[in-house]
Amino acid sequence: MSQIFNLVVVSAGTSDPSSTRLLADRAAQRVAALADRRGDAVHTRVIDLRELASDITTALTSQLVTPELQRAVDALGAADGIIAAAPVYKAGASGLFTSFFHVLDNDLLIGKPVLLAATAGTARHALVVDDQMRSLFAYLRTLPVPTSLFAAPEDWADEALNRRVDRAAFELVLLMESGFARQVRGEAWQNYQHEFGSAGGSDFDIDTESDLMRLATGGSAV
Repeated sequence: MSQIFNLVVVSAGTSDPSSTRLLADRAAQRVAALADRRGDAVHTRVIDLRELASDITTALTSQLVTPELQRAVDALGAADGIIAAAPVYKAGASGLFTSFFHVLDNDLLIGKPVLLAATAGTARHALVVDDQMRSLFAYLRTLPVPTSLFAAPEDWADEALNRRVDRAAFELVLLMESGFARQVRGEAWQNYQHEFGSAGGSDFDIDTESDLMRLATGGSAV
C-alpha cells in the first residue's frame, strides 16, 4: 500500500550557496527517489534557519514564539521524517542549529526518525555528528538513523559520500514506512515522562480540578 510522507529538512547553513544546504538537499532528493521506487510519495519542506535567526533568539530570551517560528514548529510536529543538517564551527554544531532545537518542546519529536548531517572546512570535525548531534537528538527522544552524513571540502568529489547518502536515505525511508512515531504517540504516549504543558498540553491528561492543581494556581484546596 502506497504512503505519503512529510519530510522536513532543517538546514543551519548561513552562506548562499551553503554546503550544509547542498548536503541536506542531496539527502532529501535521495529519500524522495527511494520512496518513489517503493511506491511511496514524499512531500518535502525546508526550514532554513538563517531566515529564523532573530525569531530563535527572541524565543530563547523571552519565550515568545513568533508566527514564523511557530510555522516551523508545526511542520516538525507533522513530520514523518526529518533531515537535520548543521555546519560545524570550533569543533561543534553551529549555535544557530543547537539554539533552534533548544527552543522546541521536549515532547515534540518523540519517536520521529531523523537523518543527521554536518559539513565543515576540515575532516577533523567528522566526529561532531555522532559525538554531539546524536546525543542532542537522543535527549529529544528521536530515532536517528544509524548512518550519519559528514562532508568536508575533499568529500564532495568522492563517490563514498554518495554511497553514504544512499544508505542513510534508505534507512530514513524504512523508518518512516514503519510508522513507529505514530504508533508510539497513539499507543504508548502515557508511558513517557512529560513536562507540564508539553506539546501544547494536548497530548496527555492533567486533572486541573485536583486539590494540588487548585493550590498551584492560587486557589483553595477546599
